[in-house]
Amino acid sequence: MATIQSPKAGVPLAVDLDGTLIRSDLLVESLCVLLKTKPLIALLVPFWLLRGKAWVKAQIARHTRLSPRRLPLNPDFKAYLDSQKDRRIILATASNEKFAADVTRHFGFDDYVASTDCVNMAGETKRQRLVDQFGERGYDYAGDCVRDLPVWQSAREAILVNAGGRIQRKLSRSLRFSSVFDTSNPTILNHLKAMRVHQWLKNILIFVPLLVSHKFADSIAVMNTVLAFFAFSLCASSVYILNDLFDLPDDRLHPNKRNRPIASGALPIKTALFMIPLLLFTAGVIAMALPWQLGVVLTLYYLLTLVYSLYLKSIAMLDVQILASFYTLRIIAGAAVIEVTPSFWLLAFSMAIFLSLALAKRYTGLLVRKNAGQKPASRRGYSLSDMPLLQASGIGAGYISVVILALYINSADVSVLYAHPMALWLLCPAVLYWIGRMWMYVHRGFMHDDPLVFAVTDRVSLAIGALMVAITGIAI
Repeated sequence: MATIQSPKAGVPLAVDLDGTLIRSDLLVESLCVLLKTKPLIALLVPFWLLRGKAWVKAQIARHTRLSPRRLPLNPDFKAYLDSQKDRRIILATASNEKFAADVTRHFGFDDYVASTDCVNMAGETKRQRLVDQFGERGYDYAGDCVRDLPVWQSAREAILVNAGGRIQRKLSRSLRFSSVFDTSNPTILNHLKAMRVHQWLKNILIFVPLLVSHKFADSIAVMNTVLAFFAFSLCASSVYILNDLFDLPDDRLHPNKRNRPIASGALPIKTALFMIPLLLFTAGVIAMALPWQLGVVLTLYYLLTLVYSLYLKSIAMLDVQILASFYTLRIIAGAAVIEVTPSFWLLAFSMAIFLSLALAKRYTGLLVRKNAGQKPASRRGYSLSDMPLLQASGIGAGYISVVILALYINSADVSVLYAHPMALWLLCPAVLYWIGRMWMYVHRGFMHDDPLVFAVTDRVSLAIGALMVAITGIAI
């Protein structure tokens, strides 16, 4: 218990932190920060557990920092607290005392009760500490879950925050609760947003090998490609959620990303942790029904994405090459499930054009922060002064992809697959125009999403794509 004197009178109000004041869990958040910033130290967590949960919390807190101002609040409950400033407010949390002290100072609370190196301040332990300090029925308590039941039982009044109907019914038999704050449970839409289902549009690239190898009339190849699309999409969604957990501190400062379900607290962080293995397992089950090469590609994609999220994202210019390789891996996955070898031309073209898209994504991220008056995200390796370089490199990579396409059309390989190869030359000005137009949109700040998602949702881009399909059909 901290010793802070306060002249305020009346029955004190004890407030839980995780799930009550904030829409998150500090233990999980701090563990994610530890995994990202000090992964070698994170390997000690299983050994810390041998000394108990309180010791784990203390050690994680010792090696990490969390900013209270970035935490997502329960707004209705926070407004209620603001109306209770005439009484003592005590933060009563199972989080470590280091974080509790920071939160207490930030919100101007009067005192705090928190976990130490050897005491986990939860459940019965928290109840006993509050009773020792204020007496039986000598405090009001705001909490959110079953672990708070003993604390409520000794409180004068209970304040429930997203506690659920079962807890309300149980408390109503023995205790009066003065206020109930019930934010709606996470919706299906929140789950889908966390999975970034709109980003599944990227996985349309899996169909590219099916089309360029002219196997679109092979029903088995088509079915395998469709299954591969869903396997890759679920695998990617698992990665997106994991990446969101690692990027929570930065996302909450971003003008757009702070509205994502996990960053905003709309989707509980524990639900997100459950979704990661579930999505990955489902992707693996689908992959087992397809050629084994797809499993290899999915494993490579997942591991590379994990390394990217932890380390490579902070290395300027290397990060965009890795992003480009993620797109190319989708094409390789599409080739694997129909058991064809992707050509040199296809891989070279994809790396060049996807490098252009990756650079456009980085440029857009910097432009958004510049317009919002913010500095670039920490640990990203870029500054606002790099924007002209990224723009020039992106436009150059896009135009190089057109050169590669022209060289392919002029190669002997084309005459084997196409009856009228000369028609393919019309593809070059189409791609050239699309690259130029895309970068003009990027430069003007009109692109607010992933460039590939923009490409499959923009009307002009779709028209250009349809034209290119028609040209290819004529050439066949």
